[in-house]
Amino acid sequence: MQEEIFADTIGEIHATKNVVRIDFVSLSPTERDANNNPKAVFKQRVVMPIDAFGNSAELIRRVMDGLIKSGTIRHQTPTIPTDSSKETSEEQTRHMATGSVPFTKKTTVDCTPTSPNFALA
Repeated sequence: MQEEIFADTIGEIHATKNVVRIDFVSLSPTERDANNNPKAVFKQRVVMPIDAFGNSAELIRRVMDGLIKSGTIRHQTPTIPTDSSKETSEEQTRHMATGSVPFTKKTTVDCTPTSPNFALA
C-alpha cells in the first residue's frame, strides 16, 4: 500500500532554473493565530523538475475544467485591475515577461464543494 498525505492547501511554490518546490500545508489542531484561527503549518514539500511541473500544471487545468463543467466547483472569473499605474515598473515587467496576469485578491476560483457528499458545517 502506498502512503497518502493529506494537506489542506499549497502554501507556496518556489521555482528556480531547474526545479520547482511545492510546499503543502495543513491547518494545525493546536496552533492558533491572533484571531484564534488555526494556523497553516508546513506539512510536506514536493520537489520536481520544472518540465514535469509544467506538464502537471496542464493536467491540473484539465481536471479543473472537468470539475467546473460537472458543477462540482463553481468558477468565478478573476478580476483584472484596470488601473495598472498602481503597479511598479518592476511588477509590470515581471508580468509581461512571464505572461502572468496580476489578479486582485478579491476573486479567484471558488472551490466550495457542491457535491452532497460534502457536509458544510
